[in-house]
Amino acid sequence: MNLCDYQEIRPLLERNGFRFSKSMGQNFLTADWVPERIADAAELNEGCGVLEIGPGIGCLTDQLGRRAGKVAAIELDKRLLPPLREIFKERENIRIISGDALKMDLPALVREEFSGLTPKACANLPYQITTDLLTALVDAGCFETITVMVQREFAKRICAAPGTPDYSAFSVYANFHTVPELLFDVPPDCFVPRPKVTSSVIRLRKRTEKAVPPEREKMFFAVVRASFAQRRKTLANGLSAAFSDRLPKPEIAAILDRSGIGTGTRGETLGIPQFAALAAALEVAILEKQTGNGEA
Repeated sequence: MNLCDYQEIRPLLERNGFRFSKSMGQNFLTADWVPERIADAAELNEGCGVLEIGPGIGCLTDQLGRRAGKVAAIELDKRLLPPLREIFKERENIRIISGDALKMDLPALVREEFSGLTPKACANLPYQITTDLLTALVDAGCFETITVMVQREFAKRICAAPGTPDYSAFSVYANFHTVPELLFDVPPDCFVPRPKVTSSVIRLRKRTEKAVPPEREKMFFAVVRASFAQRRKTLANGLSAAFSDRLPKPEIAAILDRSGIGTGTRGETLGIPQFAALAAALEVAILEKQTGNGEA
């Protein structure tokens, strides 16, 4: 069965009572070159275990299963479970799992499904919950690579450089934990139903070394969030709004000057090393003030 030929899979879907759901962001691929290129981009071999989220009718699942040692595909829509299990009933290395990936313990699932294999993730993510799902995959911390298809504007945001219009707090988050690459675009006519936007495939490779140690990540991201909370305001104003209960604005301004950043700088111009240095300086100043006040 050609899983990218909608006319061929349509009877199977109708037999199982399936109708496309806008709320689930369901769009099936109809161009066979797309799942092939995505699976190639995932850099798979027999030693890999692949977690797929939202297999749909399974055209990407099929390609992943041809390359990887094992595929575990999580499908939320219960109407798709019977056709998926029928399609892959003779593929011993493909397991279809019913559930909501956002409610699952992904590291535990990976340990259970991929013992002895290198874990990777691959998916065509629904636009409505792309941020939540990608965050869950990155936070799981167990995937060597995450190869996903997302809306092009979101892909550009993930891969954006400091000082560019697409650069955001999520850009910093993604680049802190991974090395993202924008691989190729997928036009709307490759799907049914046809979406209104172009999609892009990105690959995020897990960083082996991060800019700050685990115990300082909380402060690092607190500074990042404060820096992007109000993009039109200066970094000094953004940080003062977030840390005013711990440091007065003049002290924050002094830290910015000593760091060589300057009080008039805007947060969206800083890279990860600058955020890391700034977070460290603020943390030291806060601790010293607490100690001096007898609060620590």
